[in-house]
Amino acid sequence: MKEIKTHKRWLSGYNTTQSAVDDLDVLLEFVDAAEATEEELESKYQECLLLVDDLEFHSTLNRPEDELSCLLEINAGAGGTEACDWAEMLYRMYQMWADRNGYKRSEVNFQAGDVAGVKNIEMEISGDYAYGMLKGENGVHRLVRVSPYNAQGKRMTSFASVFVHPLVDNRIQVEVNPADLEWDTFRSSGAGGQHVNKTESAVRVRHLPSGIVVECQQERSQHQNREKALQMLKSRLYEKELEKQFAEKQKLESTKTKNEWGSQIRSYVLDDRRVKDHRSGYQTGNTDAVLNGQIDEFLKAFLMAKTVGGVEEDDQ
Repeated sequence: MKEIKTHKRWLSGYNTTQSAVDDLDVLLEFVDAAEATEEELESKYQECLLLVDDLEFHSTLNRPEDELSCLLEINAGAGGTEACDWAEMLYRMYQMWADRNGYKRSEVNFQAGDVAGVKNIEMEISGDYAYGMLKGENGVHRLVRVSPYNAQGKRMTSFASVFVHPLVDNRIQVEVNPADLEWDTFRSSGAGGQHVNKTESAVRVRHLPSGIVVECQQERSQHQNREKALQMLKSRLYEKELEKQFAEKQKLESTKTKNEWGSQIRSYVLDDRRVKDHRSGYQTGNTDAVLNGQIDEFLKAFLMAKTVGGVEEDDQ
């Protein structure tokens, strides 16, 4: 059914675009016959351009994993409270993006900052092509602003890293030997009422051959958290296999291998009113809109540039 839905989506987009182009041809004849204005023709032409651009953009999401939901992880970098606050700002940005695009989201794991913000947070974003849309967000995000946590009002730079993992479903089989797993339980942190504070419902699983560790405290029961943690582990193992299979291609689209501070993929300079992606070169002065989740143009610019081989190395 999911495969049929995907084909219908492509056919629907193509038919809509073809119909608009046919209408444009007819409107051109009307203009030649002085039965329509050039303004009407220009308006229809711009509509067709948007439809064709949208089809071209979605054609970049052509890998099997692109169709999957995803697990988005944000880690605060060095910088204490300032970095934790920046990680929480990014979390809010992706929450608003998910809501605006009709994706379901849920918090899977959470570690609060000592004073404010978050040290680490993981969010599941469910829906078609969630991973394909967000896979270009992998890497270090840099914030430059006048810090509200600095008494002297100094300009501060903060970093946070973002990882996006494809979330495997029943279409993709990943075999895990139970003997290779080491389980721990602990009490959930954060809000959730008396139940999560009194019972060890949160779980941690370590995959011994790979060393991958996954934690989950999303659900109320330990059994549900174990199921979710196992799904998250399979997703990480699947992603690791993808990275091995497509190592050369991933040099362009994945910045995880060079995810140290100073190799940021995007800079958010709030006092200069500028957000710039250092790979595609796309930038905007509407910083408030970006932090409110309007990042689609950044996502599209990266995917389109990657497809045509035009991702740039910026000196940042």
